[in-house]
Amino acid sequence: MSEEATYFWTKVMADKTRVGLTKAGQDELGSIKFAHLPSVGDQVTAGKTLMSVEAEKAVSDIDSPVSGEIVAVNPQLDQDFESLNSEKEADAWLVDVKEA
Repeated sequence: MSEEATYFWTKVMADKTRVGLTKAGQDELGSIKFAHLPSVGDQVTAGKTLMSVEAEKAVSDIDSPVSGEIVAVNPQLDQDFESLNSEKEADAWLVDVKEA
């Protein structure tokens, strides 16, 4: 299984794809202390770094599962990264990408 398949879930919405952290990704990384995410307007490429995380078990660059333009970043991540450690996978969303 590829790293991005392990770490991310994707949900296709009307004109974008939401990317989030899977429970398997949460378990493998441990509690996330810091994440460096792209900004709205940034371009991401499938197979290239989407985010860098600092967690209790690892410090990793994690590759994007999709290509396109970042159109939203989870606003909860402005304050802290607790939502990335949520029991509810849907709360652990990272970015919305308008695919190219």
